[in-house]
Amino acid sequence: MTSALSITGAHVHTNAGQTSTGQRVQTDLQVVGTRISIHEISQDSAYLINAAGASVVPLLVNTVFEDPEPPAPDAFDLKPGRPATFAVVRGRVSSAQITQMLVVQPQDLVALVIDGELIAFAGAPQRAAGTDRLDTGDPRLGPWTDRRRAMTQYLTQDGRYTETRNGRRHAYTGHFWLNGDRITYLDDTGFWAFGQYHRGVLHHAGYILRPGESG
Repeated sequence: MTSALSITGAHVHTNAGQTSTGQRVQTDLQVVGTRISIHEISQDSAYLINAAGASVVPLLVNTVFEDPEPPAPDAFDLKPGRPATFAVVRGRVSSAQITQMLVVQPQDLVALVIDGELIAFAGAPQRAAGTDRLDTGDPRLGPWTDRRRAMTQYLTQDGRYTETRNGRRHAYTGHFWLNGDRITYLDDTGFWAFGQYHRGVLHHAGYILRPGESG
């Protein structure tokens, strides 16, 4: 975990929202522990990332709001006191990209922070793939299926995933990282993507996946 992190010079999407354009402001973003800091921290004491011209965007997974017990409407806001979970992406990122399906090419990913931990920097992972714990019975692993859309995603202990889509095995394969209720994917074809577990359901790229294989 990064104890103190400062993102400077970026445009921060503080509250992208589900459908609105949200608020985009040029400012520094400070992280202490797992949260966005309420107070500005000394750059001398922080891990500093110069993100001039980049966008800091929340990892919004919009299908979680379809759950009978959705998260709070402002759960993804990038504001002081909120969880430090965001991506720093080169250039401008639209509200539609944030709210529908954020996919980032490695050359465009300045940094990825999940609960204050720097998962990726300059497009490259910063720790081994897999889970954030050593429990081989981790319930986040195994097969996850969206029967409605004929997709099963298999997450294995070695930090690899493979997807079966409409009967086509290994339609997508790659590495994944688990941090709490968040999952980060780096596909073998070369893009980063994101998902979230909510009340025992895995949400990713419009898919709503439940434990187990298709019947």
